[in-house]
Amino acid sequence: MALIVGVLKETFPEERRVALTPKAFDVLKKLNAEVWVEKDAGAQAGIPDADYAAKGAHIGSADEVRQHATVLLHVRVPLPTSGHTSIGFCDPLSSPDLAAKFAAAGATLFSMELVPRISRAQSMDALSSMASIAGYKAVILAADTLPRLFPMMTTAAGTIPPARVLIIGAGVAGLQAIATARRLGAVVSGFDVRAAVKEQIESLGAKFVNINLGGAKAEGEGGYAKALDDDALRLQREQMSAFMREQDVVITTAAIPGKRAPILITREMVHAMAPGSVIVDLAAERGGNCELTKFGETVIERGVTILGPANLPATVPYHASQMYARNLVTFLKHLVKEGKLNIDTNDEITRETLISYQGEVVHPKIQALLGVNV
Repeated sequence: MALIVGVLKETFPEERRVALTPKAFDVLKKLNAEVWVEKDAGAQAGIPDADYAAKGAHIGSADEVRQHATVLLHVRVPLPTSGHTSIGFCDPLSSPDLAAKFAAAGATLFSMELVPRISRAQSMDALSSMASIAGYKAVILAADTLPRLFPMMTTAAGTIPPARVLIIGAGVAGLQAIATARRLGAVVSGFDVRAAVKEQIESLGAKFVNINLGGAKAEGEGGYAKALDDDALRLQREQMSAFMREQDVVITTAAIPGKRAPILITREMVHAMAPGSVIVDLAAERGGNCELTKFGETVIERGVTILGPANLPATVPYHASQMYARNLVTFLKHLVKEGKLNIDTNDEITRETLISYQGEVVHPKIQALLGVNV
């Protein structure tokens, strides 16, 4: 059976990205894939149907796309409607029930969140692509909210000192936030529980904040930060509180895959900050790194503004879609052999991302969450 790829409009609230862009079609052409795109699927990302049609895509209704396609590409995977193969973000470690629904429908599901962090999968790492956008946009939000200027300015009215910005968490989002804040002229400091990233923080021109965690190990599987124990978390909060009093902006990015984000900033720490200060909590969707964060809302506590933004990549949908589409088609290319989908579970990338297959949930971590086959 020929490879027919379908792209539907995203249905998740406020999702403006699209899973496939015309620029990514060259990869699909090399796979001899036929492409069906739902009418206006790319409209909110600034991509008209004519651009898809110019690349040879068929434009049709959602039903027509489902009828023709064998593989559906998504930003956020919806509920299964048939036995298609779906590829996209599906948050399997937090929402394993979706995997069960795919298995029950006889549909195949691949999770882009679970692309392993190995060298040959770097071009498929959609989480990193989107985190980079979130880190950039977090700084722009902070600069827009802060009642101060970011850069130092020498004017006829005197010299204005630069803003002081602290980035907590030096993953992809944190490092991009550091770079962006530096470009805007702020004095930037960075902290991460993983001492190994000190060099990366300093290479971007930021000061590394040294905090004694009492010997706790903070790096987990795949290079991600892991949750600290209560004693280490207490030490971190105590030392961070003194440093935060001097900051105009704090951006937090600490998240543990599949778990609630750790509380790094308590109510008391917020109260110690100067009025007018800004906190941007990139972990808001996971419960937040700040005790006072409310997902998707702005909170003002004793003059400190706490932003809990939702889905920042979707606020830059044109370029976010381009980056994500490139990750997605590279992943699809990895799955295709001789013009057909080839699911080889001996391959690490395929095995680690495959959630449901042939009527069963096959990923061990998701099985454990569902209590299946364990």
